[in-house]
Amino acid sequence: MANREELGIIRGARAGDADCQLALGKLYLFGGASLPRNVPTALHWLERAARQERDEAWRLIGSHIPVEIARHCAPDVLRWYQRACDAGIAAAGQVLAQLAQPPAPAPLCQHSAPSAAPPPRPSMLARQPALPLHGDHALSAQQQAQLDQLWQQNHAAFLQQARPLLRPLLAAAPADAEVARMADWQPAPQLLTLLARCAELLPPTGSDAALQQCRELAAYGGERNAQLALGLWFARMDGEGKRQSQGIAAVNFKRAIRWLTLAGEQGLADAWFALSRIYLKPEFSQRCVAEAQGYLERAAEMGHCGAQLECGIYAWRNRRADEHSDVRAAYWLQKAAAQGCPQAEAALERVACVAKEADWITSIVTCLTRELLESQPLLAARLELAALFGLSRAEALLLDVKTADHGHCLVVDIRASYGRSKRRLVLLRTARERQALDRIVRLFESIDSGPDGWEGNYRQRLYRLKTWLPAGVADELLAAA
Repeated sequence: MANREELGIIRGARAGDADCQLALGKLYLFGGASLPRNVPTALHWLERAARQERDEAWRLIGSHIPVEIARHCAPDVLRWYQRACDAGIAAAGQVLAQLAQPPAPAPLCQHSAPSAAPPPRPSMLARQPALPLHGDHALSAQQQAQLDQLWQQNHAAFLQQARPLLRPLLAAAPADAEVARMADWQPAPQLLTLLARCAELLPPTGSDAALQQCRELAAYGGERNAQLALGLWFARMDGEGKRQSQGIAAVNFKRAIRWLTLAGEQGLADAWFALSRIYLKPEFSQRCVAEAQGYLERAAEMGHCGAQLECGIYAWRNRRADEHSDVRAAYWLQKAAAQGCPQAEAALERVACVAKEADWITSIVTCLTRELLESQPLLAARLELAALFGLSRAEALLLDVKTADHGHCLVVDIRASYGRSKRRLVLLRTARERQALDRIVRLFESIDSGPDGWEGNYRQRLYRLKTWLPAGVADELLAAA
């Protein structure tokens, strides 16, 4: 178990501190007081420290990380070996030369008898019969249309129709998915879709071998949904990050990250969300909160409702460290609420308020004429803002309209000119509010509306408002002041 000093380094590294990442990488590279030597984990932390411009990190990578470890992380680490080689580190040059050569093929069965035939070479694998794009195993247009219709209407009927097509398809494919990858096995896209759909519907018990073969072949063929399913299977979790009883015997986060990354790069937001769950797991040796947050924001940007909810809640909790964090919280929560998330709608009520007409503006709006509005367009615009977004009299007169608009919400903050006020957000929910605010912002763009600008300070603005209004309304406003 790590001692107190090493635990502090681990916490700092997971939080994104470059010096802690470098120190943790050295501990895993050479072995610490209570941490075992683990070269792959050392490379993980050294590579992250190198990204943050720690020169010692890439020097250690070039000097001490062997080619066997580097090969699994290429091409991400090639630049560090190149930089170390340019700095005169001979070991880095040797690793670069070895990485440039193709790896020797591994035997398909390590426990075969000595008299068994040698494993096939890549050239022999390339000559293996691959699934043709057209021919006996290809689907006709009528079969494809029928399967697509059954997939949308009845999954059980789809599986019943697909099973006879699946048997010759699996018989013609390489038995091992790794062999399929080495042989550049490239079936038609419609067959990849068939494999992925069958892998999704086959029961996990009884047909486990067929299920896994379908999933792996479709994933190696580039089918993104199969890659997502395979990554979740290696991580033994569902799309929400909850642990599953079914899956690989021992969790393999490295392979899970590989497949989830491939699926995410093909546009699956669920894959980035699953990656964020993995990097938060305490049993993951390379746990990193900063990495998890980065993947979570990727998923949120691609429209994942759960990720948008978490990004909103995370931003709201950090509002004390960053004053504008509540604006980001309102943005993500509004996105999630638009997808029907009740938790996001409830959280929005705490973050921002819905626009309601203020009481003081009601009597004023009813007495305004066209002549009055045209004589003082800026005052008229401020009164319109107060009516739309429920602003108080001081907020309406002192609000900096140009900086208050954040697209999805209005930031009402006049504390610099009116100390008794509080900062708050008002959500924009309708197209009418958005159009009116755009028009008013354009009106104020050419005007210096600061406290000492053309409109004057608060007393001057209030006096101009009272002298502009009809006598009866002005007296009522004075009485309320």
